[in-house]
Amino acid sequence: MSKISGLGHRLYTGQMSIDFIGRRKTWYIVSAVILLVSVGALFTRGLNLGIEFRGGADFAIPSASCSIEQARVVAEEGSGAQSIVTETGNGTIRVQTEALTPAESSVLAGDLASACGVAKDEIKVQVVGPTWGAEISKKALQGLVVFLLLVTIFLSIYFEWRMAVAALVALAHDLVITIGIYALTGLEVTPATVIGILTILGFSLYDTVVVFDKVRENTRGITGQSMLTYSDAANLAVNQTLVRSINTSVVALLPVVSIIVIGAGLLGAGTLLDLAVALAVGMAAGAYSSIFIATPFLAQLKNAQPEIKSLAARVAARRSQAARQSVTGEPASSAAASGRQQPKRPPRSRRAKS
Repeated sequence: MSKISGLGHRLYTGQMSIDFIGRRKTWYIVSAVILLVSVGALFTRGLNLGIEFRGGADFAIPSASCSIEQARVVAEEGSGAQSIVTETGNGTIRVQTEALTPAESSVLAGDLASACGVAKDEIKVQVVGPTWGAEISKKALQGLVVFLLLVTIFLSIYFEWRMAVAALVALAHDLVITIGIYALTGLEVTPATVIGILTILGFSLYDTVVVFDKVRENTRGITGQSMLTYSDAANLAVNQTLVRSINTSVVALLPVVSIIVIGAGLLGAGTLLDLAVALAVGMAAGAYSSIFIATPFLAQLKNAQPEIKSLAARVAARRSQAARQSVTGEPASSAAASGRQQPKRPPRSRRAKS
């Protein structure tokens, strides 16, 4: 713990620094590769939409004595289409089929009850129409648009529009990666997944705002000096908040990982997995993007401003001058360092005589 505290102190005071801003092209390349894999998986494999989105019938068979394969055969014979059959940790078999009429679902429930050795009334049947799933998708999209609009307005007022743009880029980065992981792994997308994705947007934004607040503090009145460029001050801000960001992310991820390992893995609570995976991937991506994407992209936008360009030129000239003095031993006076020859004034006695 003391080592971590010492590392955090060195990063905060600038005694030790990781060049996040100067190596932004490296981070951009890493993110581009991850995004390409995510988008590629989304277009080639697609999302495994849950029954709530695509519509269909869901049969939950408790204490089933039949195997998954036996239940699949009965379901596909009864529905006339391919069915998805899974088993939860408590011995319940879940059968998902295409959309069925109430009469067809009742008949199939009876067949499954006979094959699995349970009473028909013990089987929980849920029939969902595709219009309900379309309505969920529509509401989720509306919520996302409203959220992004409010975020843009808030960040533009509280900070500035460049910070709002950088934060939105980081949010889009986190969204695409999270959705791509679902496409790549084939995990089912349910309403719980949507809730998880909307939740991680807030977490990602929180981490980014913390870093941006420190950037604003470090860059207040920065054009009035010639010691640090905007990128230097922004990089210092990332280093100062690095340990805090890591600690916050680890603490937030621990219970989510516990849900995945214990809840979904050991207890078989599949509905928890839908939510937990989205939270875990989104939190990790959010912590990464606030450090490696949002702030470097902000510095890139700011460096295009004329006053920030002028500042960078002054700092470069000052550092070049300092380097030249350290090599040649040239005096540090501004007049000599700048190479300008000031006219010599005559002694006071001569000026008095004249």
